[in-house]
Parts: sequence; structure tokens; C-alpha cells
Amino acid sequence: MRHLGPFARTALRSATTGGGHYHLWMGALTVLMLTGAYCYSLQLRHGLGVTGMSDHVSWGLYISNFTFLVGLAAAAMMLVLPAYILEQVDFGRAVLLAEGVAVAALVMCLAFVVVDIGNPLGGWHLMPGLGYLNWPRSLLAWDVLVLNGYLALNLAIPFYLLYNRFAGHPPAKSKYLPWMYISVMWAVSIHLVTAFLLAGLPARPFWNSALLGPRFLASAFTAGPAFMILLLWFVKRNTPYPISEGALSKLALITTVAAQINLVMLLSELFYEFYWPTHHGIHAVYLYFGLDGHHALVPFIWTAVSLNVLATAALMTHSVRRNYRWLMPTCAVLFFAIWVEKGLGLVIPGFIPSPLGEIVEYTPTLVELGVTIGIWAMGLFVLTVLVRVALPIELGEARSPYLEAPPAERAVRPRATRARHEDVRPFRTR
Repeated sequence: MRHLGPFARTALRSATTGGGHYHLWMGALTVLMLTGAYCYSLQLRHGLGVTGMSDHVSWGLYISNFTFLVGLAAAAMMLVLPAYILEQVDFGRAVLLAEGVAVAALVMCLAFVVVDIGNPLGGWHLMPGLGYLNWPRSLLAWDVLVLNGYLALNLAIPFYLLYNRFAGHPPAKSKYLPWMYISVMWAVSIHLVTAFLLAGLPARPFWNSALLGPRFLASAFTAGPAFMILLLWFVKRNTPYPISEGALSKLALITTVAAQINLVMLLSELFYEFYWPTHHGIHAVYLYFGLDGHHALVPFIWTAVSLNVLATAALMTHSVRRNYRWLMPTCAVLFFAIWVEKGLGLVIPGFIPSPLGEIVEYTPTLVELGVTIGIWAMGLFVLTVLVRVALPIELGEARSPYLEAPPAERAVRPRATRARHEDVRPFRTR
């Protein structure tokens, strides 16, 4: 472990040095994080009353972002699976970046849970071994375990790979490949468990659907690869880190197929809710058409569905999918559309109207928006640091100083080598 100290110093130096654009980006994220911290201090001081949530709508913008980001974290599997299990060489360089995205997304997930609790001192109840998790009966306990376990996997595996490359040791497949297999299965579990948290509530018929889990996975495998395409394209364009064209084209194809599946599942839900409407479909009526003069979410959901259809149709066009000029904005639009549909369009309508038929609409306050923006800035900050640390090691620009020979030995070695060659005589036979 003698390389650990130089590894930490090199990581710190990589994260704190850079050009003007890098410092401007990190400074802007820091300002947004401080603004979010100030808004959160107001929430701590005055309670959840400063948010738009109420007794009727107890989950709002925080849990909406949480459900979306769980899918973004799980989408790292879409690169780990072909790179390490199917041995697709094109994805090899992108795996560490995908796991960095998973770490950043999970950090944001946990942060959104903390701010939604209200009093963070109550968070100790969610800690295994300290609090009362009611495991295995409680689905919330399962969610806590799978999220923290997936975070540990996505921290440990990249650290092992980067540390060994920094130390000049080839990583042993027997030490990290089994954990890669586990992480693939774990990625599916974190999203399914989160879906089961919603689908297991019979008093909320909008979520009480057997299709909710597969819909979670389809939307995750759409938004996640779309974000990875944007990140890989930025890295390819602004750094010497080699990202193959094959990786981007295959990711674009994965995103296209997942987007089509997501639309098919959305169409199935709409058919189920509106072909032969029942009283249980009143939440979908409120979401898509409004109810008794209340229609706060109608423009958002129709905008999201329209952008989703347009982006999917664009990706299905080969000339668009193979052209970076059109692929990048298409992926950005698709990412935004899934965020609206998966977040605001999924969580909030489950509470409106209430089980007693009351309609109390939800509008996020400036405090909620400030906290949300601050947490997203924190996630992007974490992702930037992780990428900034990983790239020099992967490129071979950062290596442990213990790998270099001492100066005296380097000065003597060429002369000794020449002397040995001069003393060698050819072997002669009679």
C-alpha cells in the first residue's frame, strides 16, 4: 500500500488543477451548491412548510428526482455488461466513466432522500445496524440496502482498477470480474426495488401496476445511455482520451431500442387507463387532461410525451443517429423528456386526487427549486472530479513515483550495459 499516498496526492492535484474553463465550471457549480445549502438551511429552520408539499402531496420534487436518478445510476450496467461480460472492446474505455456517472447519481439519490426526510437527525433510522430497518419486511429497508450496496460496488471496483494502473500492476481479473457480474445484477435490483416501493401501495392505483417495474427499467435504459453519449462526446472532443466511434454508435443504437420499448410501455399504460376508463384511472385523467379545473401538470406531461416521440423518431433515422450534430441535441431532448415523464409525471399524480377524492395541487417553491439545483450541482461536481482523476491515470500520464528507478541507478545502468556487451565473446566451435 505504499502507493496509496502518492495516489491520493495525484488525485488531489488532478482535481484542483486545470485551465480557465475548468475552474469557471467548478466555480459555477460551487456557487449553485452554496445556494442550495442556503435554501436547505431555510428548510431546516422553518420545516417542510416552506416547500410545496402538504398532507395530501407528501412526495414532490425531491422524490421525483430520486426516482429518475436511480434509473440513471442503474444505466451504468449498459456499458459494464458489453465491456466485461460480452467482451466488447469498444466499450472498454467508457466503463470507468459510466461508473463515475453511477456514483454521482447515487450521491444525488441519497441527498434527495435526506432533504425529503425533513429532519436529517432521523436518518440514523435508515442505517443498517443502528436504526430499525424492519428488514426484510419493509421495502424501504431493501431500497436502503441496495442503493448503498451499489454505491459501494461502484466505488470499490474503479478504485481497484485505477490504483493498480497507477501502481504499475496489472489488475487481476479474479479480484474484480466477479464483482462486475454482481454489479450488473445489482443495477437491475436497485431500480426494481424502487419501482416496487410505488407499485406495492394498493391505495394509490396510479402506481399499483405490474408494468411499473419494467417501465422503470425501460426509461432508465433510455435516459442513462443518452446521458452517457453526451458525456463521452464531450470527453472525446475536449481531451486526448480515446473514445471509439463504435462505442458511441452502439450506445446510440441501445438508446434507440430502449426508447422504442419505453414508448410501447407508455402506450400500453394509456390504453389500459383510457380504453375502458374506471374510477381508478382518475389520476391519469388529472395528469393528461386535468380534473375539475385543475390542470397544473397537463402542459408538462404533453410536452414530455411529444419530445419523447420526436426524439425517438429522430433516433430511428439513420442519418440523424450517425451525425453528431443531430445526435447530441436529440439525446439531450430525450433525457429531459424522460426526466419530466419519470419524475413529475409519475410521482405527483399518484397523490392527486387523494383517496378521499380531494384535489390539492402541488407547485414546488423557490426553496425546493434551490435545493434541487444545489443537489444536481453537487452531482455534476462529483462526476467532474471523478473524471478528472481517472483520465490521467488511464492515459498513463499519472504514475506512482516508486515505479521510477533512482537517479544514481539510471546514470550507471547504460554504462554497465555497454560494458557487459563489450565483454561478450562469440561462442566458437571447432
